[in-house]
Amino acid sequence: MRNKKLIPFETIEKAVAGEPEAIDTVLRHYAGRIKYLSTYRGYINDDIQDRLKAQLIKAILQFRFDR
Repeated sequence: MRNKKLIPFETIEKAVAGEPEAIDTVLRHYAGRIKYLSTYRGYINDDIQDRLKAQLIKAILQFRFDR
């Protein structure tokens, strides 16, 4: 039985390789958490949200499996 809360390994491999659809899948997976982290006094700060998305994309593209 697969855990639906996890991103499939194949998707992670494709995202690390730079495939746009896989990166978008990862971003959608973490969208709720990003919104939560960018909320201040009940409002979503778009600048913080964009920065968190950019940091996540950067981390995905820099990730290496051989460590």
